[in-house]
This record gives sequence, structure tokens and C-alpha cells, in this order.
Amino acid sequence: MRSGRFLPILISAFIFIAGILMFLVLHQQWEKKEIAVNNPIIQKVNTESQKLDLKSIIHESEKNVLQIEGQSESSTKTGSGFLYNERGDIITNAHVINEADVIYARTADAQVYPAAVVGSSEEIDIAVIRVPQLAGQNYASVEKTETAEIGDEVIALGSPHGFQSTVTLGIISGAERNFSVDGYTYSNAYQISAPITHGNSGGPLINRYTGEVIGINSVGTADGTIGFSIPLPEVIEQIEQWSNEVQNDELEFAQPEDVITSLQPESIVEDAEYLVDYFLDSIAIRDYVNAYTLLGSSLQMKWDYSDFRDRYIQIVDINYSEMSSNMTENNSISMQTEIEIESNQPNQEQTKHTTNHYEFHIGYENDQLKILDIKVEET
Repeated sequence: MRSGRFLPILISAFIFIAGILMFLVLHQQWEKKEIAVNNPIIQKVNTESQKLDLKSIIHESEKNVLQIEGQSESSTKTGSGFLYNERGDIITNAHVINEADVIYARTADAQVYPAAVVGSSEEIDIAVIRVPQLAGQNYASVEKTETAEIGDEVIALGSPHGFQSTVTLGIISGAERNFSVDGYTYSNAYQISAPITHGNSGGPLINRYTGEVIGINSVGTADGTIGFSIPLPEVIEQIEQWSNEVQNDELEFAQPEDVITSLQPESIVEDAEYLVDYFLDSIAIRDYVNAYTLLGSSLQMKWDYSDFRDRYIQIVDINYSEMSSNMTENNSISMQTEIEIESNQPNQEQTKHTTNHYEFHIGYENDQLKILDIKVEET
């Protein structure tokens, strides 16, 4: 009787112990096994945390970088700046626009606008100028709180010696540098290995990984091997205060038509050449929207955006020879070059290479340079 009474108890105990042992074994295997998660949200986060494409960062950043020209009776100063808010405000160095009677801002697509001073410091080398025509356009993403660290990779953009949208690469090679130059005090400045020379002043220093502006390029050594940049977190409060306090009706601007009449013929040709370069670069990087905005109204009436995109969407790469330019009447320019195009072929693995003779007709439309016509001849 006793053996019959305890037999169920023994069986239950055996099952219980066996269950515990099985659970421990499965738990140990589960901890060792890597779990593959097919979650689109997680995949998106992982993708966005990766290093951004350098060419894309530069192309997008160039849209916000401007060449700044401050003219007075005795001199003309040239520097750089970058669009940073929806009001059309541009951050630059104070020494670029100091004592200027008239200020012009030249955009990446060679458009020239009059600017007015929103705020300028006599102690810190920072200033804000405004171009109302740029209000509402996409502006640079800036880092307002976190400072960069030594070793961080950076991109410096500017217009040294008048060469618009020049790019140099480097790293943060030093931090918290304090010094004075020409009456301006620089505190906690970044020392960078990316060269800064005349014309870079006021341009953006960009984080290579995020594409955000982290500083204002300001000073370079005589040999151009070392540069210094003002960290944005050090000055952003003052910059935003200026921007928020000033309204457009309080500012004085030169007339847009005065800008054109003040330009020298060689300057107009340079702007036209840059406009075509920018157009072809936009096509090469597949930024068709940006390229389309460079066309005049006659071409946009001829091709709507969909037609324009279809003309160039198969292009893989573009290479072109040095352009020859001729000034015609009414400040218009004829530009000619040989362009080699590599393009995809539908339903084929190999790409096709063609070389054609292109003629661009550049002229003013509503006081701004536009591509008015494009002619292509097979060679």
C-alpha cells in the first residue's frame, strides 16, 4: 500500500526536476544564440548612424555656402558665409563686412543678392547679414550644444582667393585655443588641419560624419597649413539674439539692379562658368531638382521637370573639357565644351560612352543668371 501511495509522488517529482533541467539547458542555449531581428525601424536607425557619403555632404553643404563681398570706397573684402535660418540670415566673420558700404552675397548657383548687416561684434569675430530673397530656402543644419573633440574629421568650405565653394578636408587637431588677431578675441577656438586662407573666412566647418556645421572658419596661418574655427556653441546665443530682434524694414539694402551694373565683364563670365559647372555637378550627383532650378523660364516651358529628369536619369558619370566663353550683347555669355557621358542602357549590363559638343547660353533673367538655352551636337 505504501509503495502504491508514493509512486505518483515520485513520478511527479521526477517530471518536475526534468522540467527544470530542460529549462536551464534551453536558457543557456538561448543566451549564446544571436537573434536576427528583421525590423525596418531598427534597420533605419542603423543605416542613419553610418558615415554619410562625402560627395553628398559636400554637394548639399555647398547649397548653403555663399561668397560674401564687402565694398567700400577704398577697398573690397571677399569672404564666405553660410545660410543658417529661414529668415535668410547668413553667418560670417565680422572682419569680412566691417566698414563695408555695400555687401553682396553670391550663392552656389551664381546668383548675386544685396545683403544688410543684422548684427556684428567688435570683440568677437562674428556677424550676421540678411538676404530676404533667401528666406524660406533650405538652410544649414548647425550644432548648437555639443563641441567637437580632437581627432574628429571635418570639412571646411569657403571661397579662398575668389574660388567659390572650395573644399578642404582635415581633423580637429587642437581645442580651446585662445588668442587675438586684428582686435578680435578668439576663445576656445578649434585648431584644424584643413587649410584656411584668404576668402575662407566666415565659411562653415562641417562635421564629416553628421554633415552639421560645428564652427565658423576664421583665421589661418601665413603658410595655410593650420586654421582656426570659432565653435558655434560659443556664439550661437548672440547670433540668434541678433536674428530675432531685427526686422527687414529696419535694414537698408542696395537695389538688385545695382548689383548687376557694378559687376565687371570678367566677373560675369566667371559666374556663368561656375553656373554651368554647378549644373553639370548636380546632374552627376543626380540632384535633378537643383539642376532644374538653374534653367531659365524658356527651357522650363520647353521641358517640365519630369521631361528634364528623364533626359538625364540614365547618366552615371560626366566628364568635360575646359570651357571656352564669349561675351555677347546684353551681358549674355556663350559657353562651349566637349562632354563625355557614361550612361546606363535599359536591359543591358554594360554602360554606354558618348562625347558631344555642348553650347550653353547664359544670361540674366529677373536680375539673376540662368541657363537660357542648351544646344547639343554629336561629334
